[in-house]
Amino acid sequence: MQATSQVIHGLSSRAVYRSRKQYGPNTLPSDGRSELFSTVKEVATEPMFLLLLVACTLYFVLGQLEEAITLIVALVLVAGISVYQSVRSNQALGALHKLTQPQAQVHRNGKLTLLPTEEIVVGDAVLVAEGQQLPADGQLNVTSDFAVDEATLTGESVAVAKVVGEPVYAGTSVVAGSAWFTVTAVGQQTELGQIGHRIGEIHDEKTPLQRQISQFIWWMAWIGAGEFILVWAVNYSHSGNWMTALLFALTLAMSILPEEIPVAFSSFMALGAARLSQLGVLTKQPQTVESLGSATVICTDKTGTITQDGMVVRYVYDAMQGQLCSVADPLAATPAGHMSDSALHVLAYARWASETAPFDPMEKAIVAACQALPLSLADTHPLIHEYPLAGTPPMMTHARQSPDGELLVAGKGAVEHIVAVCHPEAAVSDQIRLITSQLSAKGLRVLGVAAASHAGPDFPAEQDDFNWSLLGLIALENPPKPNAKAVIGAFTEAGIKVKLITGDFPETAQAIARQVGLPGADTFVTGQQLMGMNDSTLQYYATTQSIFARMFPEAKLRVVNALKLAGEVVAMTGDGVNDGPALKAAHIGVAMGKRGTEVARQAASLVLVNDDLTSMIDAIAQGRRIYQNLKKAVAYIVSIHIPIILTVAVPLLANWSFANLFTPVHVIFLELVMGPTCSIAFENEPAEGGQMQQPPRPLTATFLGGRELIRSLLQGLGITGAVLGMYYVSMQEGQSIEVVRTLVFATLVCSNILLALVNRSFTSSVFSTLPTPNRLLWLLLSLTLGLLLTTLFFAPVQQLFGFAPLPASSLGWCALSALIGVGWIELYKLVR
Repeated sequence: MQATSQVIHGLSSRAVYRSRKQYGPNTLPSDGRSELFSTVKEVATEPMFLLLLVACTLYFVLGQLEEAITLIVALVLVAGISVYQSVRSNQALGALHKLTQPQAQVHRNGKLTLLPTEEIVVGDAVLVAEGQQLPADGQLNVTSDFAVDEATLTGESVAVAKVVGEPVYAGTSVVAGSAWFTVTAVGQQTELGQIGHRIGEIHDEKTPLQRQISQFIWWMAWIGAGEFILVWAVNYSHSGNWMTALLFALTLAMSILPEEIPVAFSSFMALGAARLSQLGVLTKQPQTVESLGSATVICTDKTGTITQDGMVVRYVYDAMQGQLCSVADPLAATPAGHMSDSALHVLAYARWASETAPFDPMEKAIVAACQALPLSLADTHPLIHEYPLAGTPPMMTHARQSPDGELLVAGKGAVEHIVAVCHPEAAVSDQIRLITSQLSAKGLRVLGVAAASHAGPDFPAEQDDFNWSLLGLIALENPPKPNAKAVIGAFTEAGIKVKLITGDFPETAQAIARQVGLPGADTFVTGQQLMGMNDSTLQYYATTQSIFARMFPEAKLRVVNALKLAGEVVAMTGDGVNDGPALKAAHIGVAMGKRGTEVARQAASLVLVNDDLTSMIDAIAQGRRIYQNLKKAVAYIVSIHIPIILTVAVPLLANWSFANLFTPVHVIFLELVMGPTCSIAFENEPAEGGQMQQPPRPLTATFLGGRELIRSLLQGLGITGAVLGMYYVSMQEGQSIEVVRTLVFATLVCSNILLALVNRSFTSSVFSTLPTPNRLLWLLLSLTLGLLLTTLFFAPVQQLFGFAPLPASSLGWCALSALIGVGWIELYKLVR
């Protein structure tokens, strides 16, 4: 360790202002375009917008100014809705970005302050510790066993030890110790910025659902292109006017294009992520929301996740006397139990082998036990040399100097490691293992404690090279959280398998597993056993076992990969630097917000703000609700597009007398109605009952599978039958084209309203879902009905749409036709 009495001097507010003005903020430059500009540009290049623009131009060329002006208004409305949806999503994501933004400890105005990393400036004094990522380039001022992983810059995976005066670089990770450094470069001036990397940039890969949606859109685009050419050719052969034929072909193209689907997807994901943040679950990528509902396995650690954060020393085993001594709870009012001098000696050495100002819960418990007893060690035994936690299983060593100048070497760690380096007699070794097994069976965490004599001043390269003597054991209690049993039960009920993956002893893991009701607690596999297995054997044990003990990073990663190869959708919780690979490899990496290191949070896709696994239940429920509602929205979009397409195409191809009933004005009205309904109303739909009692959906399941697609097609064809039936009957009765258009349009809009209501559930009757609250749905459907009545009864709009006045009885027939065309699905639900 490098000790120093140097005083850290941070910047004042005025110096921060000057530095930021001179060197800029700690951010990488954007392309200079505003978010609003990017959104507007994206909207202006959407196919529907371009089709409307072409149709508007044609109307101007044809001299039909009313229709042209109407389409201009429609253009503004379409763009406005799209921009609103995009801005709404971006605001939600912006809020999430602020919540997940890394922070750093900076010394300013005479005190230590926690700031977002983007606020760091050149000259700042920054404190970093194990598990954090360096926020800027700098020069080290004070170090304590400081080592950095510089793989981001160099590609070398071996950690690099750093001393005072050496440089450190933004984007690298602290793997050991702590340090103060002075910032020398920020933003683009950092080493990482200069070689073009983007710190914190998330590379969004398309999820299976996104790929399915893209594929579906392409299919519809190709169908639309073929229909467009066909309708243009047929119209041109009938009329000989290529421009009019083009206008009607554009009408069909607009009716085919399902541009609501990607809008609905992005809205559902972004707003779903915002909803999850209110539940204490931060999502770094909105697409993660989609995967939550399909999680089939949750790999969870024990300490701080299943068990409580704090620990207490319960027993000390004195190997010299062969005596097991109980230690009273330091927070309780009861006095400490009797402990022999040699037992106190074991506890003292455990304290010396711990950090002077510990962060680890076990070491905090050891300090608390010492403070409750007549032991005061921290100030009188300064740390001279340190060996960080190392080995498999791990051990750590501290060399301290007593007041009389004697050098005390204390080690603590996994019992197997301590026994291995101490080489006790066989009888002592067997007794240690027996006591360890008995204590672990009670759910206690057991550590071995050892001492060594050393003359100094030089120290061996490895801690194992000391001449160790076994002192004994300490046993710490880490009881389950009060809600742990209910959480495990909820996961099991939802069809999600829980794997307990811990570095603790098998007996300890089994004891905790039994207390929380984890299925399969009678058997276990250790990390060493896993590493010796071939891939097929590993896959078998990974899928059939529930408890994985004495695990280390490589073993955790192998388990996650084996589960993925077995077809499982894996969620993995973790909080340490060593959990990073497994968190990154899992489909859903889950980091702890309080205990989690920065490396863990960077590797994970979700962060549990309160370190409470109950939030994962809420997140999975939300994920299932979002996916369920997205399927409803997509089914609605497919079903309502079919009658629009066929109402345009069938009369033309069948050579009906009124072939071209609809114009772009009518189609855009329907688009304006459908867009908010699918992306706003359905997103707000509450979850259906029993969704957390259903097994998770397979990751390969399509958003519109065979049965769902057939159902949507049949719904669309049912509405088509009602609309075309009204079309044909009124035409045969000799009604004028204006009357026929009005009847057909009214039937189609009424069908749209009814379709939204019946699609709220594909299992429950519409009468049972009507009382289910969804104010946005009712608001949008009321608005749709109001707009329909405006087109029917407000003369200027009626004239613009080419409608004719209708008696109430005729509108009643429209409503009845729509009810028949849509309502048959209720019989299907009843039969199911």
